[in-house]
This record gives sequence, C-alpha cells and structure tokens, in this order.
Amino acid sequence: MTLTVNINGVDHALDVDPSTPLLYVLRDDLKLNGAKYGCGLGQCGACTVQVDGRAVFSCLTPVAALDGRRVRTVEGLGSIEDPGPLQRAFEAEQAAQCGYCIAGMIMRAQALLDRTPSPTDAQIRAHMQTNLCRCGTHMRILRAVRRAADTMEAAAAVRGEPLE
Repeated sequence: MTLTVNINGVDHALDVDPSTPLLYVLRDDLKLNGAKYGCGLGQCGACTVQVDGRAVFSCLTPVAALDGRRVRTVEGLGSIEDPGPLQRAFEAEQAAQCGYCIAGMIMRAQALLDRTPSPTDAQIRAHMQTNLCRCGTHMRILRAVRRAADTMEAAAAVRGEPLE
C-alpha cells in the first residue's frame, strides 16, 4: 500500500505496511534519526514528532493514520548551520546531558509554542510532563522553553507581528 505523507515540507510516497509505526519509517526508510526509540510504549516521549501541529508519539502512530497529513520532525526545525530558536535555546541553556530525550522534548515544546507563543511557566510544565529526561535536566529544559518563547516574542515584536 502506498501512502503519501508530508514530512518536513516534502511529500513522501511510502510503500510500507500500513501498521508500521511512524518512528520506523522516519529512522529506517527516510534516515531522519532525530526521533529516538525509547520505550516503544508512548511512555517516555523520546520519539515525539508533530502531526498537523500536535505532538504525538511516533512509536505508537501507524503510518496508515498519516496519509495526506503533515509531519514535522526535529530536522524540520533547523539545521546544524542554522538552528531554529528552540534549538538555539536548548543549546544556550545546556539542556542536554546525554541528549537522548532532547529531540522529543524540542518537538513537544515547539507544539506548545506554536499554539501558545507566550506560555506561563505552569503551562510549560503541564505540557512537557509527558516527556521524560532520565538525566534530570528538567529545569534547564524549562528555562530553554522560556528562553525560546521570549526570543520568538521579541522577534515577532520587531517584525510588528501580533502574538496570538
């Protein structure tokens, strides 16, 4: 069965078993290795990506559910040469220790900032609670999300764009 899925702005015709988890398609077929296999049960968040702007666990999402939908991975937020605001904030706050959870953390945080450009600390904490960091860098992660929100808000103000 061939499905068409838009991943990071590019349409991909995928000839895979429809029950295949998105995580395996991203990593094995498309060589997008940002999302990590953590638990395979949707309990850790290492595999988090966005589908139509919502954070989802790619280990639990079958590709059959994605035909014609938009998927965004951490690779779609920026590059090594030109990281996105959230990626820069995670680096500035040294939010990664081992780094295994970071792509999932960034994708969950991006979903929040896309919907709520200026979240409160309570909103950040509530939104991020489903993703685990075994190294314990949660406070740095929260600071990074706050920093990115502030940076994005300031950039929008300079451009004269209203925040939603």
